[in-house]
Amino acid sequence: MLFFGVKFGYWMRRLLQWSLTFKSSIMRSKSAPEINAGSMADIAFLLLVFFLVTTTMDTDLGLFRKLPQIQEDRVNVIIHTRNVLPILVNGMDGLMVKGEPVDIAELKDLAKEFIANPTNDLELPEKKLVSVPLFGDVMVSKQIVSLQSDNATSYGMYIKVQNEIAKAYNELRDELAQEKFGTSFTRLKETGQKQKVNAIKMVYPQKISEAEPYDANLALR
Repeated sequence: MLFFGVKFGYWMRRLLQWSLTFKSSIMRSKSAPEINAGSMADIAFLLLVFFLVTTTMDTDLGLFRKLPQIQEDRVNVIIHTRNVLPILVNGMDGLMVKGEPVDIAELKDLAKEFIANPTNDLELPEKKLVSVPLFGDVMVSKQIVSLQSDNATSYGMYIKVQNEIAKAYNELRDELAQEKFGTSFTRLKETGQKQKVNAIKMVYPQKISEAEPYDANLALR
């Protein structure tokens, strides 16, 4: 809308200047006939319609997040290193997972393996027994994905990383939904099957911890 307002204001000023110039030239020439300027409103209206039709609006990018409720009584919890997947995006948009450089195309699969820990690897998250409706007793991973960016990280790269992490959770949930209910997780949500949706979320809870952006320049001082 800002673009439209600037453009429309520019053309209206040009139209007004032309009108005043044309009117003054008529007044200087006594022999020139008087011209009806009533069509100016029609021209302005046509310009308005033209810019409304041709102007494109930029779509904002963003992320939907459901924030947890504030807990008044905070309890210090010890989290083992193996349960945390540290992801860092530096100021040059370089991606590092567990301190190792990683391409953005590899992030989703790395996150899936970490979240699910299908082979019960001792280097990957621990699991705890959880009673899940419709599933019974299930070993659920204690995984936490920790994401930290730099103040110089581009917004585009930050969104890409977030999307890959979200894809990892969604694909695991889809696979479980197909195995248990014969349909996708997305379809369960669309059809309002809340009990099944909540059960799958209990098996694969989305746990993303976002730290304050890191300023490399301050760290070097």
